[in-house]
Amino acid sequence: MREAKLERATAETKIVVSLALDEENPVCEIETGVGFFDHMLTLFARHSRISFRCRAEGDLEVDSHHTVEDVGIVIGKCLKEALGDKVGINRYGHEYVPMDESLGFVALDLSGRSYLVFDAAFSSSKVGDFDIELVEEFFQALAFNAEMNLHLKVLYGKNNHHKIEALFKAFGRALRQAIEVNPAIKGVNSTKGVL
Repeated sequence: MREAKLERATAETKIVVSLALDEENPVCEIETGVGFFDHMLTLFARHSRISFRCRAEGDLEVDSHHTVEDVGIVIGKCLKEALGDKVGINRYGHEYVPMDESLGFVALDLSGRSYLVFDAAFSSSKVGDFDIELVEEFFQALAFNAEMNLHLKVLYGKNNHHKIEALFKAFGRALRQAIEVNPAIKGVNSTKGVL
């Protein structure tokens, strides 16, 4: 089983994340104290079809920045550990996801190299109490700690909630493609022989 469990404790947050990439009946248990973020993580888990548990305690009396960023860090590290040597995986994934009037696109490469391109415009700074700028912070933390190239784009849309939801769903679905073991791939999917 490709799985990992990690804990991270700082003066600002305490995070525990576990994930399993291959469970037949994936489970999802999320509690970060940030309602909108919990909703987005649930969408990611469902569409990636991974078992995902996340519990976070953060300095929410300040704001949710540290919690969201640190959850991204730990998810990224868990993905890297669970994937191990990446033998036989597709490596690449991409997906368009419509969410009502909005359309999101994600492409990723589990290359062992960290890079984020985030191309999305929003019409306000918040969705409810959630700071929209934290969407990019989350994906940057995740991409850099998972050592993946990650490109996210909102092609169009009006509703900020829908735009963000399209990105999280597209990310989950693209990740599912990339982590799938493909019997046609011998070794790792790279001319270098290592990812």
